[in-house]
Amino acid sequence: MDNGASSYRRFLEGDDNGIVEIIRDYKDGLIFFLNRYVNNIHIAEELAEDTFFKIVTRKPRFTASDSFKTWLYTIGRNMAINYMRRAKKISDVPIEDINVSSDECNLEETYIREEQKIVIHRALSKINVDYSKVLYLKFFEDLNNEQIAMVLKKNRRQIENMIYQAKQALKSELDKEGVHYEGL
Repeated sequence: MDNGASSYRRFLEGDDNGIVEIIRDYKDGLIFFLNRYVNNIHIAEELAEDTFFKIVTRKPRFTASDSFKTWLYTIGRNMAINYMRRAKKISDVPIEDINVSSDECNLEETYIREEQKIVIHRALSKINVDYSKVLYLKFFEDLNNEQIAMVLKKNRRQIENMIYQAKQALKSELDKEGVHYEGL
């Protein structure tokens, strides 16, 4: 049982420190993952709060067959999709056209301290958003292909293809910027 699952089990048994540990361990990663959907760090923070609020108030069932992170990110993903559906009804501006302010980019750059990760992060923002999501989950959140498939509601083969295509797109973008990255 991973640490998140253990903390969640303790929370369900009445230990409030369990939820504190979950929020501490998963908050930042969840926010940046959700930001890939909504392109607004402040909204991503609110969606992360809503995700944690949902697991605190509704106490959804967690099955040990999945990793806790996969389960949590799937709940967050569903919250982001619901938000985007509501926002689309309210606004005529497509969510993809909403620009991220420089302050929000600076927040992410602070979180990702190594210079190489910053360059990759910038290139990720320039490629297809689905490719960006799959690479983010794979390399920044260290999820395996099956876990990514569960989060993004695709099958494992689709994820393998997406990862290949996403790496090619990222490599192309890095080449445009004059960066040659050996890991792709």
